[in-house]
Amino acid sequence: MTVWETVVLSQGADFYRKALVDLDQKTLTSPQMVQVFDIVRKIHSYFGTGYQGRDWNLATGMVLQGTGGMQFMGDWAKGEFSNANKQADVDYVCAPAPGTANAYTYSVDSFVFFQKNGSKDPTPGQLAMAKTIMSVDFQRDFSLYKGSIPVRLNVPMDKFDTCAKKSYADEISTIKSGGFVPSLAFGMVQSAATEGAITDAITKFMNSNEDSAQGVKALAAAAKVR
Repeated sequence: MTVWETVVLSQGADFYRKALVDLDQKTLTSPQMVQVFDIVRKIHSYFGTGYQGRDWNLATGMVLQGTGGMQFMGDWAKGEFSNANKQADVDYVCAPAPGTANAYTYSVDSFVFFQKNGSKDPTPGQLAMAKTIMSVDFQRDFSLYKGSIPVRLNVPMDKFDTCAKKSYADEISTIKSGGFVPSLAFGMVQSAATEGAITDAITKFMNSNEDSAQGVKALAAAAKVR
């Protein structure tokens, strides 16, 4: 899903938004979407053996060990490189996928507080936790360990590596340009039912001999699931 979503993004943020946020049937069944599936099939031909069911961190480990060349993945994968004492732009490179330089998909860690005794007012403990999580110091330290960038936009980036600084700069520029879009693959856009149906359609395409036209047809049908 990450690979497929990235290729959708390579067609432009407007195309991505119409397809995956608006679920516009005309966009989902367009020749441009057929091209997306063509590109994904080409990328699929570069996959190594045994990729089905492989966790992302194992794939990251393959890149670290030199048995894999590259990986489409979120910034959490960078934590694996940091833990292995690898240095950005020395031992590995972070780069936007081809065609996505002016767009950016985001996935945000979320915390939910349940109502306590039916009251909608947050408790002092909940407020303290929220304040701590959103503090500049916490955002900086958490992101440095995780490999991500802070959700706050006013955290100094001087302690971050080149990958994070580039990601932050891309985030800011795409927020301003309108290229900042939520990730479907990581639950930021659609309901669980719709996301699940689309995931099933893409997974079937990736693990079968379906042609691109069949993949597009299945995608369009999945987008109607509510």
